Amino acid sequence: MGELHLGGVHGIVVENPGRDYRLAVAELPLPTPGPGQVLVEVDSAGVNRADLLQARGAYPPPPGASPLLGLECAGRIAQLGPGVERWQVGDAVAALLPGGGYAQYAVADAACLLPVPAAFPLVDAGAAPESVCTVWSNFREAGYAPGAAVLVHGGAGGIGTMAIALGAALGSLVLATAGSAERARACEALGAARGIDYRGEDFVQAVAETTGGRGADLILDVVGASYLERNLRALAPGGTLAVIGLMGGARAELDLGRLLARRQRVMATNLRNRSAAGKAQVIREVRRDVWGLVTSGQARPVIGARYPASEAAAAHAAMKAGDVVGKILLTWRS
Repeated sequence: MGELHLGGVHGIVVENPGRDYRLAVAELPLPTPGPGQVLVEVDSAGVNRADLLQARGAYPPPPGASPLLGLECAGRIAQLGPGVERWQVGDAVAALLPGGGYAQYAVADAACLLPVPAAFPLVDAGAAPESVCTVWSNFREAGYAPGAAVLVHGGAGGIGTMAIALGAALGSLVLATAGSAERARACEALGAARGIDYRGEDFVQAVAETTGGRGADLILDVVGASYLERNLRALAPGGTLAVIGLMGGARAELDLGRLLARRQRVMATNLRNRSAAGKAQVIREVRRDVWGLVTSGQARPVIGARYPASEAAAAHAAMKAGDVVGKILLTWRS
């Protein structure tokens, strides 16, 4: 762990928020952990689509959260806030954050930390908290059972690759859509039984063929409105559609008769705006149920690109382009 900066530290700030936002390195005050919090010296921070939305002014941070971008990071604890007992200065951790990860130091709730064992590269752990917590919280709330058939939309993205990895590690039949034949094959290399190029294939037909006509027990969807009708046709009787993104719009017509006839369920979840207690519960479930799969390598996060934090703008451009398979990381140290 490096020397604690008593003066300013560097972070990435958003200039000119909006469609033409810019990211720049700036000197910022050293944050102070409050009761139940810790200060983390950041090795790496994951880049998420929510960061791009926030920079455009479309996804403001929750009340009281850091205005800086960054929903996850990994590093070592540099300072304990009042009342923190289960952690020690120097512990290697991955943190789920409401914001603030794009900086050399970030404040995290102690209840939202995950331990990083020595055998797992600490810098890689910055790619894990947001995707693992998003995937596993949706699996749990949807009533997932190991071995279920799971359809993952956006399978080559950060959340999608983790959903494939966790589902495959738990013995599920995983199908994944992606935006090209090459990315669909990448999904198969990660453990999907079938990668579906949604530009050239009908995913409803592909799911039917792969599941013997039954459909998917769970669909994890980042698209939203434009996929709703087809998602319900691809969903098995008694299955659950979990909406976690709205890249394809927020409004669509829902056929309640189909839901009734096939006993299907539609749910929508959001991780960032959960209460502190809600996030802590997700962290406890992740640590108990699947964190060992992640740190042992059975469901390791896929890191498609790494950028020095000073090149955060290039990292955002790469995410906008959609060419990276897996997570994009910002690193503060080599």
